[in-house]
Amino acid sequence: MANILVVDDELGIRDLLSEILNDEGHQVELAENAAQARAARGRARPDLVLLDIWMPDTDGVTLLKEWSSSGMLTMPVIMMSGHATIDTAVEATKIGAMAFLEKPITLQKLLKAVEQGLVKAAGRKPLVPQAAVIHATELTVEAAMTGGVAVQVVELGPQATQSFLLEKPLRDARDEFEKAYFEFHLAKEGGSMTRVAEKTGLERTHLYRKLKQLGVDLTRGKRVA
Repeated sequence: MANILVVDDELGIRDLLSEILNDEGHQVELAENAAQARAARGRARPDLVLLDIWMPDTDGVTLLKEWSSSGMLTMPVIMMSGHATIDTAVEATKIGAMAFLEKPITLQKLLKAVEQGLVKAAGRKPLVPQAAVIHATELTVEAAMTGGVAVQVVELGPQATQSFLLEKPLRDARDEFEKAYFEFHLAKEGGSMTRVAEKTGLERTHLYRKLKQLGVDLTRGKRVA
């Protein structure tokens, strides 16, 4: 059992995460803003913190910076947001966050991130090494938090792989990630724009514009299929 601090200004999110984590046997403390989170951290060091980025008083990244600069970032912190950018995720990683969860948070991703965080907090070796390898199905803002030097993208096709160096400018790296991401889903869905739109959570019009902007070959998925 672990002591987990959940910081989020949305009551529904706090209640949901609290219920899930309590069911897993953890003790959960809730904070609806940065002020309450500071007070909770001041009373005791939690084993893990789930920290929302967008809050009305002080945002989560700023609070993370405060804890880091004051020597209070002694526990794993997992950032949460439904509107964060890759830039924000990378910034949080550099400050000291260990992971990022995009809302709406799935049960599987939540429990996996919490388990990895608690393993880190206990100083144990993770069961699955956190190598700098991201599969194409995970090329999201969360994937930007890898902290690695290179990312290997596994594409749909006979033994086809492609590597990207993270040392290039962020915009170039992001465009390459997104292009590989959409090409993967196009191939996987046989070129069906409807299914790709459903998988990626984009409207068809937005999806067409995005693919055109990235220079994605719309016939590629059909050829692979």
